[in-house]
Amino acid sequence: MATTTTKSNQKWFPLESNPALLNTYISNLGFNTSLYKFYDVFSTEEWALSMIPQHAVAVLMLYPLSDAQLNFQETEEKQLKDEDGNEENSSGVEGGDGDAGGTSTTPVWHMKQRIGNACGTIGVLHALANISQELTEAAIPPESWLGNFYSSCDKQLDSVGKAELLEGDTEIEKLHDKATESEANQTDRGNLDDHLITHFVALVKVDGGLYEMDGRKSRAIRHGDTTEGTFLADACKVVEKFMKRDPEELRFTIMALAPTQEE
Repeated sequence: MATTTTKSNQKWFPLESNPALLNTYISNLGFNTSLYKFYDVFSTEEWALSMIPQHAVAVLMLYPLSDAQLNFQETEEKQLKDEDGNEENSSGVEGGDGDAGGTSTTPVWHMKQRIGNACGTIGVLHALANISQELTEAAIPPESWLGNFYSSCDKQLDSVGKAELLEGDTEIEKLHDKATESEANQTDRGNLDDHLITHFVALVKVDGGLYEMDGRKSRAIRHGDTTEGTFLADACKVVEKFMKRDPEELRFTIMALAPTQEE
């Protein structure tokens, strides 16, 4: 939900961290929520994780952009640029959407956020773009908005190129706006000029790696290995790293994309 500097100066109303709202939103984008949907994860402890249908395939976290978080991210971004520069100089491979070593061989789908308050939509796009090919084929019709957008993102298109595509898409802007004024929201969407300090990121599993997907960052961040069975617990360990940087802060929420169960 944090404002990001944009070339187009676009700014949207922020999305709420609300599974009911997001499930309607991704359904409107074309995702089949009869297969998978978002659930609240009430804690990073085992009792809360056991309430989520197995197996989760993505996690969305909302957290406050406090001074502690921003200072850490500034240092982290400098390290990433140094690593990417070393990778390019040593191998001729440019750093991109790959792991912490800067390689671009791992097929992680990452895009930059350049629209203010669009981090909720960016998080959703990161989560759904990095699910398995099998689930993609089952849950995302090619003719849907999601199907068309992802197919427009050529494999050679970098994170900024994807952002530019999004900025020029009036349909997603309308769908996002519709979600922010939905009756499913538990709070008023406020004013466009409101100062917001919370931000969505996605955590995903790609080729056995656990990746942090943040549109504020230059590329995906690899947080070690994971498996289908341990992904949710492993993702919550990453969430706990954010929490430990801000031990007095309570404004964290977690949602998991997991198999839909009849209620």
